[in-house]
Amino acid sequence: MTSSVLRKPSKSAAVRAQLDYPVIDTDLHTIEFAPALEDYIAKHGGPASVDKFRAAINRGFGYLNNEWYELTPEQRAAQRAIRPPWWALPTKNTYDLATVSLPRLLHERIAESGTDYAVLFPNVSTFATHVGDTDLRRALIRAVNEYHRDVYAPYADRLTPVAAIPLHTPEEGIEELKFAIQELGLKVALIPGNLRRPIRSVAEKYPARHHPDVARHANWLDTFGLDSEHDYDSFWAKAVELKTVLTTHSAGMGWTSRSSYSSYMYNHIGHFASASEALAKSLFLGGVTRRFPDLRVGFLEGGAGWGAQLYADLVGHWEKRNGNAVRNYDPEAIDADLLYRLYQEYGGPEVTSRLGDVKSVLGGALGVSNNSRRQPQEPNALDDFARAGIGRIEDIRDRFVPNFYFGSEADDPTVAYAFNTKVNPLGVQVNAFWASDSGHWDVPDLTEVLSDTWSLVEKGALTEQNFKDLVFTHPHSFFAGKNPDFFKGTQVEQKLQRSKAA
Repeated sequence: MTSSVLRKPSKSAAVRAQLDYPVIDTDLHTIEFAPALEDYIAKHGGPASVDKFRAAINRGFGYLNNEWYELTPEQRAAQRAIRPPWWALPTKNTYDLATVSLPRLLHERIAESGTDYAVLFPNVSTFATHVGDTDLRRALIRAVNEYHRDVYAPYADRLTPVAAIPLHTPEEGIEELKFAIQELGLKVALIPGNLRRPIRSVAEKYPARHHPDVARHANWLDTFGLDSEHDYDSFWAKAVELKTVLTTHSAGMGWTSRSSYSSYMYNHIGHFASASEALAKSLFLGGVTRRFPDLRVGFLEGGAGWGAQLYADLVGHWEKRNGNAVRNYDPEAIDADLLYRLYQEYGGPEVTSRLGDVKSVLGGALGVSNNSRRQPQEPNALDDFARAGIGRIEDIRDRFVPNFYFGSEADDPTVAYAFNTKVNPLGVQVNAFWASDSGHWDVPDLTEVLSDTWSLVEKGALTEQNFKDLVFTHPHSFFAGKNPDFFKGTQVEQKLQRSKAA
């Protein structure tokens, strides 16, 4: 039985019909049916947890700051209250709204988006890992994972939902990862890209229960790989053991440069990329990809341009600031006598008349007022690449490129940066993969997502091989590279078999 709604021809389906390989969408957003989800929440947390969930929804999970709407413009300015999003769903296109809300209809229509197989990011799942209340978080995450396993199980040949995995502690993450992957049979994990933690010294002096306004601002971002108060190696090890890829879809809105009280666009532009970059840098510089070379992490909705830039930045910074090169800037290397003579010879009367002794020259040259030769440095803390084990540029390539994949929306032209082997150090491609973002406001019509990306081929920004790598090769490698059975029984496997037979 098919939908009775009159359909228009799909440009994306026309593109897909010309391809001899499957198309994999790594980021399609879905909407939960609240009454059914609340039954699962009650099952895992009791009736009180449903009330907590509804209150958290109204507050924006403490993550989207819906209290902003209750403030006057003057109060927003006085409190520097961060402007939250407005609408985010495709409501004008009611057919698409229903599609991402109803699993059977989505399964029926997925081919219209040009897609053979899609990884689903349910809305509540993307927020659940940031819930601060421990009891609610544990119940909610267990509920969304079991709920989505059940409602999408009949459609597993084309659709697979992510499992929300909390990381408030590594133990909590491991427990839910084992449950979701081993007991529920889910295949993709969604972790937060960061968590806000209280600054301990401030929290001890100003407890949150007595000083909520202080607690709201006195926090730091834990990105799990660098400077964390927890050792997450046991979690990364469990993900590798279970052959589970990790994805992240966290926001950077509310961070210092994205904290306008009046402009959502100011806060929104670039925020997914910023959050993902913070996690990627943390995992790389913290040595996580060195210790766990089989770990795979996918960063959704931020594009691939930032990934190419981060890779190039790491190479450039290592070349100038590795443990040996940084000695080029050590003040102890200054030839004080030569510097003094040059000041005398080339300074002119306005300099030589006020020159004083050599100490004043060294103080001025170093920009310090106390004539100190240098700020004291810990001798073993000058190589910020040591934990990553970088001894040559190839090490950066080998501990960055295979481990990280970058989700690019259908209409994102900066994906071309990922494939620019003339610019990317050592001539590599950064692993961009196709992430349509269907179900959210960036996609007013899901039947046009693949055709939007194909237009980059028509414009010459991508080659046909780049396009294949984007929509098939890279996503297939990400999901099945360490888990060859990932696509077993799916449309991806069937289409590949047909292509081989042909």
